[in-house]
Amino acid sequence: MGSGGDIQKAYREGARGNRTWSGLPLKETYNPEDLKDIEYSEEINHPGEFPFTRGIHPNLYRKRLWTRREVCGFGTPQDTNRRLKFQAAEGATGLLIIFDVPTTFGIDADHPRAEREVGVVGVSISSLKDMEMVMEGIPAAENTVSLVSNTCAAPVHLAQYVAAAEKQGADPARLRGSVQNDPVGFRYCGYSPSVPLDLSVKTAVDCIEYCAQHMPLYYPVSVDTYALREQGINAVQEIAFGQAIASVYVQGALERGLDIDYFAPRITFYCSSHIDFFEEIAKLRAARKVWARLMKEEYGARKPQSMQFRFGAHTAGCSLVPQQAMNNVIRVSYEALAAVLAGAQSMHCCSYDEPIAIPTEESQLIALRTQQVLAYETGVARVADPLGGSYYMESLTGRMEEEISALLKEIKDQGGMLEAIKKGWVDKEIEKSALTIQKETDSGEMVVVGQNAFTKDDGGGTPGAFHKVTPLARESVADSLDKLRRERDNQKVKACLETIHEAARRDHNRNLIPLILEAVRAYATQGEIMGAVRTAFGYDYDPLLTIESPF
Repeated sequence: MGSGGDIQKAYREGARGNRTWSGLPLKETYNPEDLKDIEYSEEINHPGEFPFTRGIHPNLYRKRLWTRREVCGFGTPQDTNRRLKFQAAEGATGLLIIFDVPTTFGIDADHPRAEREVGVVGVSISSLKDMEMVMEGIPAAENTVSLVSNTCAAPVHLAQYVAAAEKQGADPARLRGSVQNDPVGFRYCGYSPSVPLDLSVKTAVDCIEYCAQHMPLYYPVSVDTYALREQGINAVQEIAFGQAIASVYVQGALERGLDIDYFAPRITFYCSSHIDFFEEIAKLRAARKVWARLMKEEYGARKPQSMQFRFGAHTAGCSLVPQQAMNNVIRVSYEALAAVLAGAQSMHCCSYDEPIAIPTEESQLIALRTQQVLAYETGVARVADPLGGSYYMESLTGRMEEEISALLKEIKDQGGMLEAIKKGWVDKEIEKSALTIQKETDSGEMVVVGQNAFTKDDGGGTPGAFHKVTPLARESVADSLDKLRRERDNQKVKACLETIHEAARRDHNRNLIPLILEAVRAYATQGEIMGAVRTAFGYDYDPLLTIESPF
């Protein structure tokens, strides 16, 4: 027990800091004077009305609660299938499948450099056969399924899902869900060899165009600002960088000849809900305003649906620490509450053991129950934008809008996001921000309970067991892939791959997804398909420079 002096010191301690997590200065109090220059109908307006500050729906969760998902993927396709069924049985209202590192790179599970990564941080998917096993007993027609595929391999994973759904008898035009499909942003998550810029824009636009034409209920892109935030950037940068990347895809689709109102309503964002409670709510409210004006004023969108910033929220994995791991349950709860108060359309809650390992069933169940308590017990879903009109919230939302808009202008002045990336400017900004956060944490200026304050020796573990991927997973997946290669019609596979290669080589703007679908149905692997595409664009067959090209 602490001494009397320690207790007195703690008793008299005030709140630390006079700025937000992202560095925006704060006053001691806010009052009507802070809102005197805000015209309600122009700057805020009712929920469901431009500029959608208070939400994209007039009645928000009264009509339908947010989709409650938990990211799922590890080991073999059968392992992931069992966990997906567990989630559905416990009340998840949407499924969210994440792939392992080799799959995300677009290489196969038997690649020489894939051995230690197969099934470790996601499910291993090399062919349609794997996707069929993931979806076994899970009707695609009755579920909303989202695919965490963020590299140039996204068209292949989309095609694998569509082909698996067709085998179940589902009509692709009726499928609901999303494919993240954000290769430009994902270059900052360790996948740069697999996401050359020109191919990134091409494959992203292929998904947008194909879904607009054939899968009108499916979301073909979900710009992953969450993944960017995890690299160490702040709230302003998260939204500005994300919307600048989205503009790259919008411009690419327009250059392909698509009308803005034809595809814009199906653009979504996957945002972080971080630990600074009010800043995160203000960030997401401001994001709706900035996006609405961008789509209307810069791109000439006419439909209100084209101007709506739709987003799923992911509580902040980077805010969690292994020390005193159960504290993470508290962090996640507040972050989830912020996402709901900000008007998220879907949400994933992190599990408390995520800084240590893939979630166990027990830890993931707590994360799902966190969403369910919010939805059914707290009453926070009964009113759209319950913090609307708060002096502090409206003032902070306005300040966030100004900062985001200023950063977007800075990017535009450099020639847009692609040019800013090519110049190395984005890399430097991410590094500077991450370094600032690390210094503030190391110095104790930014308090992290259990890590740099209120510490104790708990061994850094979890109260129970933690998840381990069986070492047999890679062997099982490799054996299955070897059997597939022997039993499929290899002449048909070869013909499909050559068709893809020639079509891509002759016309870089041709949408390859119909051809990829044919190859997928013939059980060509993603490594083979992506190799055919990459070589047609002048890149190495293998992004890891290990396998030689057959072309």
